[in-house]
Amino acid sequence: MQSFGAYVVLLQGEFGWSKAVIAGAFALTRVESGILGPLQGWLTDRFGPRLILRIGTILFGIGFMLFSQIETVLGFYLTFALIAIGSSLGGFATLMVSIVNWFDKNRAKAVAFSQIGYSFGGLCVPVVVFSLELFGWRATAFASGVIVIAVGLPLIQVIKHRPEDGEYPDGIAPDSSPISADKISPDQDLNARQAMKTSAFWFISIGHALALLTVSAVMVHLVTHLIEGLNYTLAQAALVVSLMTACQMIGQLLGGYLGDRFNKRFICVLCMLGHGSGMLLVAWSTHPSMVIGFAVLNGLGWGTRGPLMVALRADYFGSKSFGTIMGFSSLIAMLGMSIGPVITGYVADLQGNYVQSFTAIAAASVVGALCFFFAKRPPSLNKVT
Repeated sequence: MQSFGAYVVLLQGEFGWSKAVIAGAFALTRVESGILGPLQGWLTDRFGPRLILRIGTILFGIGFMLFSQIETVLGFYLTFALIAIGSSLGGFATLMVSIVNWFDKNRAKAVAFSQIGYSFGGLCVPVVVFSLELFGWRATAFASGVIVIAVGLPLIQVIKHRPEDGEYPDGIAPDSSPISADKISPDQDLNARQAMKTSAFWFISIGHALALLTVSAVMVHLVTHLIEGLNYTLAQAALVVSLMTACQMIGQLLGGYLGDRFNKRFICVLCMLGHGSGMLLVAWSTHPSMVIGFAVLNGLGWGTRGPLMVALRADYFGSKSFGTIMGFSSLIAMLGMSIGPVITGYVADLQGNYVQSFTAIAAASVVGALCFFFAKRPPSLNKVT
């Protein structure tokens, strides 16, 4: 996902496809991921994460190998659809089901540490760019598929669904682990139907969608904007992505620390304002310092907010049906992920630059901040019927 922008430049150069057409494939994968979410969540709750992760990792790797052979827009879309299914089943949502079952008191920290892997992927973007320039995008894509399967399958063996007999979340026995004021006790866990009857579910989902609107636009179009609009080289653009990712990693650790100590939704409000401010800086950039400011603000906001999206839902709704609840919520959230790059690319094709579209996305981030502000903790289980 983090290196997609580098592929965009090369695909445009080889096939001459428009920004909107290429962004459409990314959007399709997000729509597919969102539609798959409820079923994926139910399957993970029912059969455990390990089986789902195995299936997803294999499909993800094969999708990359097939992508390396494409010659048409249809082939591009079909292979990316396969990559989307694989990355969804073998990635974030499935892993989070396991993590929220294993952690309660230190949940935000655990989610934050787990997401460092995603940030590490971003730090590797210069390596991907080096490979793209040295070996070409086809060889790089095929090798990526091989690495995904070779590294991913053995790692899946360490994943467990939930603590077994004699084990407890956080390693703390229930009688010595008091329930904090902003979390519900295990016997109050909400099911998916009950969760969706709360306003908190919808405010969090819509706020998350607007956050992903920004994230997707950045992932797909940032490199192109830096090269075409600001005259950066591909290598320089990759360094900006790496700086943003480094700040994202710092933000993840910060989010894990702050999220277990302070009000998560207020932190999310600040993160959304950081997204918006960063997008304005890069949209209207006239100096490298503004691009650096964007990388810092967007990276910190993205990283800090990321683990709180999971922890906030688990705190509000519990862990028993978390996979299903997260799946239905992702169905809404992924609308932002899918719409963002297409609208951004379409407007950029019309205007000849990304200034207006990036500015509009900054405004959407402010709306997202309001959504998190109003996402208050739902009533107890006996009031949600």
